[in-house]
Amino acid sequence: MWRELDNKLVREFRFKDFQEAFTFLTRVAFLAEKHGHHPAWFNVYNYVRVELSTHEAGDVVTEKDRRLAVAIDEILQ
Repeated sequence: MWRELDNKLVREFRFKDFQEAFTFLTRVAFLAEKHGHHPAWFNVYNYVRVELSTHEAGDVVTEKDRRLAVAIDEILQ
């Protein structure tokens, strides 16, 4: 579940292994390009943390972030 923390939408994901985590990151990269909005993320082995904020709005959460968060959730279904 996404949570708002320090003016960012944040979600942590755990996958079976590194390959699944990397596949997820690749899918999110293509999705981010489509949305014209790029997340900050951190990955170690099967753990991925995604952070969304809109830089041009002063690094706060906007509707652009919420739309990308929903789209990211949809690729996991």
